[in-house]
Amino acid sequence: MSPILFYGVPEGCSFGSIVALEWSGVPYRLCRVEMPEAVSGADYARINTVGETPSLLLEDGRTISESMAILHHIGARAIGNGLGFAQGSADFDRLNQMLAFLNTSFFKAFGPLWYAFEHPLAPEEKQALMAYGIAGVEKAHHTLERLLGGREWLFGKGPSLADAYFVGIARWNDFHKVVDRRQFPGLDRLYERMQQEAAVRFAHAIEHRLEAKSSGGFRGEVDLAEALGLLKQAA
Repeated sequence: MSPILFYGVPEGCSFGSIVALEWSGVPYRLCRVEMPEAVSGADYARINTVGETPSLLLEDGRTISESMAILHHIGARAIGNGLGFAQGSADFDRLNQMLAFLNTSFFKAFGPLWYAFEHPLAPEEKQALMAYGIAGVEKAHHTLERLLGGREWLFGKGPSLADAYFVGIARWNDFHKVVDRRQFPGLDRLYERMQQEAAVRFAHAIEHRLEAKSSGGFRGEVDLAEALGLLKQAA
């Protein structure tokens, strides 16, 4: 059995894990999880008790949740091609630091905007929440621009797990129409460069159910019922 990545739509941060799997060359399958309906349902709770995506079902029946854990697992399988690094090495620590910023400050900045979008609120409450969210997103972009430091990629001399995770979150800015990314020239160039990556085009096509051409180890999609059956067999 190939690992199965459970990815959330629409606009799930699991997008970055799809990109990373494509880059890794590791054989894998995908399972689509509609948000907020299926992701909060009893069936998916058997995969992830927190009710969030992504999750990764491994060949031995174990499941991994949380983007950072999944990305590091993928990286560990792809150390030979430079996608991951040995734990304790300087490269691992620097990559982990960048992923941690993306997973905390950059990700959480959009939280108030998603809450305002998904929940009925009084006009004044929504306005206050939106203002708070916009300020946070602007600050996170300024910080990440400094961390990029004029380089082409967030880490190293080529695309990394950090860039994969970045592109899945950065697109939320386009959804919520918060900042003009051109104010942050380094991030703007990085975002546009990532759109040309075959793995990113593949992930977009998968999410929108368009014809998707894999350049990695994609072995097809399974539905949630089939994935749960495989989980039971592995147990």
